[in-house]
Amino acid sequence: MAALTSVTPHSSTSSLHPKFHSTHFGVHFNSTNESNNLKQVRFSTRRLSLDSISSSGLRIRAAATKPAKSPAEEEWKIKREVLLQKKVRSVDVKEALRLQKENNFVILDVRPEADFKEGHPPGAINVQIYRLIKEWTAWDIARRAAFAFFGIFSGTEENPEFIQLVESKLDKSSKIIVACSSGGTMRPSQNLPEGQQSRSLIAAYLLVLNGYTNVFHLEGGLYTWFKEGLPEEADV
Repeated sequence: MAALTSVTPHSSTSSLHPKFHSTHFGVHFNSTNESNNLKQVRFSTRRLSLDSISSSGLRIRAAATKPAKSPAEEEWKIKREVLLQKKVRSVDVKEALRLQKENNFVILDVRPEADFKEGHPPGAINVQIYRLIKEWTAWDIARRAAFAFFGIFSGTEENPEFIQLVESKLDKSSKIIVACSSGGTMRPSQNLPEGQQSRSLIAAYLLVLNGYTNVFHLEGGLYTWFKEGLPEEADV
């Protein structure tokens, strides 16, 4: 959530005597990548305020407000419980290949389009779950600045058209294996008692929320698929 930025001039003498003070300005956002999923980054800068500027009494105030939380931003614990309740099953890459060949399963690759074009399983369908930030609201500008502060100039946001695009390609009864780079896992371990979230698991969660009934998840992700030397094609 971002704080207000305000400029408040008050009455003064004929000469200008601006008084400056700094206030904390916080931007909090979730950056989901394939090696460190949903890592929260905190970015702080400074706000400039003019306490005395003229006798006009004019007050200018601008705010960058974070939108309400979307389903994709729900806590991983909530998403995992829903995935388990909906019996979303994880499969390894070799089983995924068998299901694709023998049982008409479709691999839904939710990576960025550029990654998909570089290489993907034959017959896979690409609908990216995150896209480059497109809008220019105060909140989007704040997020761009926060990404840039950490040297990331291609910040991403949730793709609001994800479900709509999937629905245009796959009906609700389609047998789907959702895949991303790392895959994540729902299986608990000593270090990760609730497993580890990933883009493919977020996508699976959104699919079951929207009525898809045959949703599987690619354990190990496409990184493992390529490492195992399974069939691959690229879009030139």
